[in-house]
Amino acid sequence: MAIWVDADACPQVIKDILFRAAERAQVLTTLVANTALRVPSSPFIRTLRVEQGWDVADGRIVQQVQPGDLVVTADIPLAALVIARGARALDPRGELYTEDNVQERLAVRNLMQGLRAGGDLIAGPAPFSQSDRQRFANHLDHFLTRRSGAGD
Repeated sequence: MAIWVDADACPQVIKDILFRAAERAQVLTTLVANTALRVPSSPFIRTLRVEQGWDVADGRIVQQVQPGDLVVTADIPLAALVIARGARALDPRGELYTEDNVQERLAVRNLMQGLRAGGDLIAGPAPFSQSDRQRFANHLDHFLTRRSGAGD
C-alpha cells in the first residue's frame, strides 16, 4: 500500500499532514508534480517530477497506482480512473471518492465546467478551511488505521 499525491495543486497544509502520516505509519508517500518540490528527508517520502503538459502527472499516477493504494487529488477525472484500478481517492478537502459517488461528482464537475466556460458561472470553490483540513486528516487516519488492521 502506498499514497500517491497529485501535488501541483495540493495545499501545503495537506502535504504537511501527509508528511507526518508517512513517518508515523511508515507508508511510502509519493508526490507527483511537474515542478520541483521540497519535501522532508525521509525513506517514506519521495517526489516524482514529470514533464510539463496537460494531465502528465495524472497519467503517471494512473500507471503506477496499485489496488489498495490511496491517491490524494482534487482532480475528479483522475479520482475516477484510480478507483477503476482498485485504488482509493481522497480530495484535499476531505471528500472520499468511492465507486458509488465518483461518477456523480464527475457529472457535476462537467456541468460546472460547462457553465463557467459559457460565462454563466464564474465563482470557483470556497476557500480552503480548517474543517476541510480536519475532514482530510480524519479520512487519512481512517485509511491508515484500516491498513494496519487495527480497525475499519
